[in-house]
Amino acid sequence: MAKQKREFKIFTIVEYEQEQEYLRTQHKNGWKLVHLTFPGIYLFEACESEDVVYQLDYHKEGLGSQDSYVQMFKDCGWEYLFDFMGYSYVRKSVACMQGDEEIFCDENSRIDFITRVFKGRLVPLIFLFFLIIIPQTILQVSNLQSDPAHRTLFVVYLILFAIYLYIFIRFGLQYRKLKQRR
Repeated sequence: MAKQKREFKIFTIVEYEQEQEYLRTQHKNGWKLVHLTFPGIYLFEACESEDVVYQLDYHKEGLGSQDSYVQMFKDCGWEYLFDFMGYSYVRKSVACMQGDEEIFCDENSRIDFITRVFKGRLVPLIFLFFLIIIPQTILQVSNLQSDPAHRTLFVVYLILFAIYLYIFIRFGLQYRKLKQRR
């Protein structure tokens, strides 16, 4: 039976490059990615130490059918691993590469990737933020004096407000940084 290990690690939607580097480092250390489950539990299997590049693509609906999407990666020499929450995980040994290879051939395709992430992940968060978080925070402020439970709810919504704001700012800065690299 293969030796396995699990690690808990959280990456935000704008930290995909850090996640790719984390997976590459694990593979260099003799641990290849096998599976990923919510909330950020990575399952690794022992393997020969090798320099392997991991790449993520976001395709909530895929590019046509799933079969042609997976075949596209295979045709380019990438090993398709699995999909997790809209992201596809692929890898390729550096020994099989011709120079610096990535699944994104230029900055425009990388920006298209970020735009797909924005539409698939951030737009729903924006709706939740404006339709639930902000109104509930305001409602709890107006009821602070009437009931101690409202104070607790106010703190919860205030924390959610801060988390959402953090996500929006991080994504905006990452998107701006990518656009400037062009």
